[in-house]
Amino acid sequence: MNLSSSTDLRTLALFDLDHTLLDVDSDYLWGEYIVKHGLVDEAQYRTANQKFYNDYIEGTLDATEYNEFVAQFLSSLPMQRLHELREDYIKSEIEPHIRPKAMEVLCHHIEQGHDVVIISATNDFVVSAIAKRFGIEDANVLSTPLEIIDERYTGKLADKPNFKAGKIYHLDKWIDKKQLNGVTFDKTYAYSDSKNDIPLLEWADVAICVSPDEALHAHALAHRWAVEDWSI
Repeated sequence: MNLSSSTDLRTLALFDLDHTLLDVDSDYLWGEYIVKHGLVDEAQYRTANQKFYNDYIEGTLDATEYNEFVAQFLSSLPMQRLHELREDYIKSEIEPHIRPKAMEVLCHHIEQGHDVVIISATNDFVVSAIAKRFGIEDANVLSTPLEIIDERYTGKLADKPNFKAGKIYHLDKWIDKKQLNGVTFDKTYAYSDSKNDIPLLEWADVAICVSPDEALHAHALAHRWAVEDWSI
């Protein structure tokens, strides 16, 4: 049997989550949600959460430090309670901010038979549940992995943050597993709003910049990448 007859050739579409599929930052909003519900010290947590978010916008975020900050709260509660809080958070804070255009484009890729992956710097606790609102199961979600031991979050990461070049690290591992099952991607799309995702957009065959930040917009124009406005 030759290679061409044994290889399953597919198209891959990669979607960033925050400010791409959503018109908000899900990581930041989770912090605001637990503050609003009195689950953490308001002044201390909100100040830290805002600083980390500002660092993200500036492109200077220490992703490990930030995700350990988020995971510390998760380590304080049993899994069942966390899942209850997460469900309420998604219904109240996330579902109203799903971009209709994002859902339309994502569904178009699915209808075309493409493999669709949500790839986000946000932690897997948050992203996995949001992805299901888009019809994407855990196997096709790449996010920052948090460590769980004996059904409790430990406050630590289980691997590198899925941030900047870290997205390529996790994506390569995911693709390696696909290749072991005979799947090869002969065309790749990537959608993102952020300069932090330039490595991901450069990796893809087709880069689409979604309502991009100023730095990414300039980079897109210089490299003749597509720019789309999903805010309308």
